[in-house]
Amino acid sequence: MRLLLFLAFLLIPVLEIWLLIQVGSVIGGPATVALLIADSLLGAWLVRREGRRAWRALQGALQSGRMPERELADGGIILVGGTLLLTPGFFSDIFGFLCLLPFTRPMMRRLGAWIFERRIKKMAAASPYANLFPPAAGGFPGTDAAYGGGRAEAPQGGKVVHGEVIREDRDPS
Repeated sequence: MRLLLFLAFLLIPVLEIWLLIQVGSVIGGPATVALLIADSLLGAWLVRREGRRAWRALQGALQSGRMPERELADGGIILVGGTLLLTPGFFSDIFGFLCLLPFTRPMMRRLGAWIFERRIKKMAAASPYANLFPPAAGGFPGTDAAYGGGRAEAPQGGKVVHGEVIREDRDPS
């Protein structure tokens, strides 16, 4: 992973400079600079518009009482897209616009979720605690779905301890 990041930070700027030179040789230096300024201005306008839209969607989700997972992901993707548009270059601008445009953002959201899921699974497998608890059949340990929807069965044939909860914090009067 470190080698991949090193190569990305080394190759991407070289690729950006190469593309700037190629475009500059075709349309000229001043036109290339004007094109970079124009797509930065367009990107700034788009970041502002989509950021406001994402903020309103986040507030609506919170007011309705549901978890705003999609809205938070969109906000992060908009932030990444805006950052990519701030860096001069055409390749970074293409990926920045892919993150910002409303019809391509779901694709970027799925790509980000796939990358994060792979990374988390890899980290969980490398953990010294990975085999401490057996995987639950229907969800995370501690949830009703993991233990058969509230039935008194432990997953994978474990022990069931029946008991009674006694609350002593009640006021006797």
